[in-house]
Amino acid sequence: SLARRCHHRSTAMLDVPFLPFCAFLGTLGLLCMAMVGTWCQHWRGGFSLDGSSRTFNWHPVLMVTGLVVLYGAAALVYRIPNTWSGPKLPWKVLHGSLALGAFILTVLGLAAVFRFHNAQGTPNMYSLHSWMGLATVLLFSCQWAVGFGAFLLPWAPTWLRALYKPIHVFFGSTILMLSVASCASGINEKLFFSLKNGTMQYKLLPAEAVFANTLGLLILVFGVLVVAALARPSWKRPDSDSLDSRQVRDALGG
Repeated sequence: SLARRCHHRSTAMLDVPFLPFCAFLGTLGLLCMAMVGTWCQHWRGGFSLDGSSRTFNWHPVLMVTGLVVLYGAAALVYRIPNTWSGPKLPWKVLHGSLALGAFILTVLGLAAVFRFHNAQGTPNMYSLHSWMGLATVLLFSCQWAVGFGAFLLPWAPTWLRALYKPIHVFFGSTILMLSVASCASGINEKLFFSLKNGTMQYKLLPAEAVFANTLGLLILVFGVLVVAALARPSWKRPDSDSLDSRQVRDALGG
């Protein structure tokens, strides 16, 4: 019918190929990393490990790089068409390794802000941003540990993996959106703390405020696009009938 043809045509128009989308998303992620580094270097004085505000500057850089960009890359590993055939174990290792790398950067980012606060005599964990950020990191650590036990260790039963998989996928998207919310609130909090003198007041929207606000919006767009990619049915890895044990043997050449 005409209605069906029109629906098919509109669906085809919206059907963006995965790899160009992935290239765009990678560029956006690199832009977010470059912008947070530029913000801290150009407006916030650069980087150091001496406990000063330059030590704090490692915090936003490491959090955006680890908890948003690298974590988003880990989440999208199974959407790459090359992962849909052959042994699944190498892709599991890549997925887990990217997530572990993101976690390590995140822990270093937390260490930077705690070192800064302790050196300056500033209380820790009093703001909504800090509560939300720590909750995100704790949830992330649980997600990685349980995922490692369920999907990478060979003795987890198949039924348990099948039961846990949708939970793992749900919390993957949830943690990413919590990361984005934590970054946005952290950027806003830093601007309120830093831009409060003379013509540099935040409400007067100086160049730094415009730049950092734009960074926050780009981080939000990145997170939304990753979640949209994860939710797109045509980009999901088809379920395989092959057992994980067979995939392990194939990967090991057995």
